[in-house]
Amino acid sequence: MTESFFETLRRECATEWSAAVGHRFVREVCDGSIADAAMARYLVQDHRFLDAFLTLLGAAIASADRFESRLRFGRFAGMVSGEENDYFLRAFAALGVGEADRAAIPDSAPTTGFQALMREAAETRAYPAVLAVLNVAEGLYLDWAMRATQPLPANFVHAEWITLHDNPFFRDFVGFLRDEFDRAGPEAAEQARDFFRRAVTLELAFFDYVFDA
Repeated sequence: MTESFFETLRRECATEWSAAVGHRFVREVCDGSIADAAMARYLVQDHRFLDAFLTLLGAAIASADRFESRLRFGRFAGMVSGEENDYFLRAFAALGVGEADRAAIPDSAPTTGFQALMREAAETRAYPAVLAVLNVAEGLYLDWAMRATQPLPANFVHAEWITLHDNPFFRDFVGFLRDEFDRAGPEAAEQARDFFRRAVTLELAFFDYVFDA
């Protein structure tokens, strides 16, 4: 069977992709053993992505070449703005991280880098570049979340972070992203490859930050 465009790029980044999917952060979230301070450090930074991520989804809507694709991105943007953002706020409350505390914490280097990459991809107005970053940001998360075993951790902060990234709606959306990337990505293969590789590197650095800070 011929390797898809997505599969080719993931294979080219296999070392970093696998390191991220099997990272200590992932293992400790999945078994519920991660310290509250580490989880809070991660979530504060991850929540900072929402603005740039919604900008990226807006670029996907604008650059997509099919109406049906625009509808899919619109529905996903609604989930991120609603259900996912609500999770962050409940998790911060449970972890005792107030709004003033969050505001006082500076962006980490990986956060700054990923925000910049998302905005750079959006500014290209090129569908393959946008899809490259989205396929890493969402596809890598599905890969690690699918590895969680039952029963999930008792703490909702851990369990819901897993289920937000492994549920029928999310799986279907990631499948859609891969299909779109396989269809449109080869039209600008080198541009897509560049954004894909940089996104994988930043995902791994972001997980490392949780324990290196």
